[in-house]
Amino acid sequence: MTAALSFQHVFEPGSEPPLLLLHGTGGDEHDLLPVGRLLAPGRALLSPRGQVLERGAPRFFRRLAEGVFDEVDIRRRAADLAAFVGEARAAYGLSAPVAVGFSNGANMAAALLLLHPDVLAGAVLLRAMVPLDEPGSGPLDGRPVLILSGAMDPIVPEANAQQLARQLEEAGARVRHEILPGGHNLGQQDVTRAAAWLGGLP
Repeated sequence: MTAALSFQHVFEPGSEPPLLLLHGTGGDEHDLLPVGRLLAPGRALLSPRGQVLERGAPRFFRRLAEGVFDEVDIRRRAADLAAFVGEARAAYGLSAPVAVGFSNGANMAAALLLLHPDVLAGAVLLRAMVPLDEPGSGPLDGRPVLILSGAMDPIVPEANAQQLARQLEEAGARVRHEILPGGHNLGQQDVTRAAAWLGGLP
């Protein structure tokens, strides 16, 4: 049963640690459930819907233009999402989740890591870019992070994804950054690499 919490969401019971699924622009709480099931069969899944609407499309935070983020809004929305994760952990009896975020959801997962380092046990960031010019400095205490970028991504420049990897490393995360063939959309290689990485976590 899904509890009434501060974010509209779906919860699927399963094994620990749970996956926190964060959709991209225009997605919703159902969007990444099939991906979560593929990445970690039998794992508990917690999937909230972003609370910002951009021309009717749900997002996790506001942007001022393509690739230009409202950093004040990011900080506020990250605090709201961190509070929701705490509510969900209490309601469902969960340990700290590993985030799996795509695009806007990956950027929000990165912001959570940098601003609220105790909320997540780790993260898979799919097509992520730098969410904050001046983020917090951890400590992330060796939390594992996988960043999967697209070599031909028209939205996320390679240098930007590399800067995000550096920010997370400087905050204390254990980062693995891979650049895969393809663009901004996800492909089978993303699923294969992310599933193997998740399967290797303690």
